[in-house]
Amino acid sequence: MTDTYVVVAKRWKRGWELHVDGVGVTQAGTLSKAEAVAREYIAFALDIDDETSFEVDVVPQLDAKLAEQVRSARADVRDAERRQREAAAKQRDVAKKLGTSGLSGREIAAVLGLTPQRVSQLIGGKGKGATAGG
Repeated sequence: MTDTYVVVAKRWKRGWELHVDGVGVTQAGTLSKAEAVAREYIAFALDIDDETSFEVDVVPQLDAKLAEQVRSARADVRDAERRQREAAAKQRDVAKKLGTSGLSGREIAAVLGLTPQRVSQLIGGKGKGATAGG
């Protein structure tokens, strides 16, 4: 099991203070550098040779309302990504079934509202219905 270190990032005038739970405090000039700085700090402080052998969870300190909005937005994005993967799998399955039923690649494209090139990608360029032409 991989250890995970929670790093609370607190804004201050010169950047971000990084409070590493159970380890100590360091700082980064920008939030985008916080994970790398915290990872290096943790490895040094705990005498860990491999900086990739543990997880780092940087949590910026925000007011409660804004933090909830961030959490909600991130959850919505994860949910949308999951739904997109499911829709793509369904589209791929239907395209293959349409090809098996005898439709050409161009016909499948018209039915699904896709380009023939996308249909070719979906069904792998094999079989009777797999060609974008026809």
